[in-house]
Amino acid sequence: MSASAEPAGAHPSQEQGERLAAAVSVLALLADATRLALLDELGRGEADVTTLTRACGAARPSVSQHLAKLRLAGLVTTRKDGRRVVYALRHGHLRRLVDEALNVADHQIGSLPPHD
Repeated sequence: MSASAEPAGAHPSQEQGERLAAAVSVLALLADATRLALLDELGRGEADVTTLTRACGAARPSVSQHLAKLRLAGLVTTRKDGRRVVYALRHGHLRRLVDEALNVADHQIGSLPPHD
């Protein structure tokens, strides 16, 4: 029986359970204002810690810790540019997820009507 054909209340398959756990992990990382601001900024393109610190308004040590968490989770990548470390989003799915979360917030704050 496929996951979509399972009766209501049925336990998800192991594969679906792993998928849900991974999604929950990503969403948990997004549930922090600093990390969300960092990912939003990285959605515009690569940036170093100095640029990201200015963009999100957090202290540099805090930004570095958040970036380390995002890197360990595999959501951002790094590359060296001389002495600087440049961060980037790992893939466009994450950029779109952040964009959509912020779009939902815009609708809630602005009392905008729902749409598809």
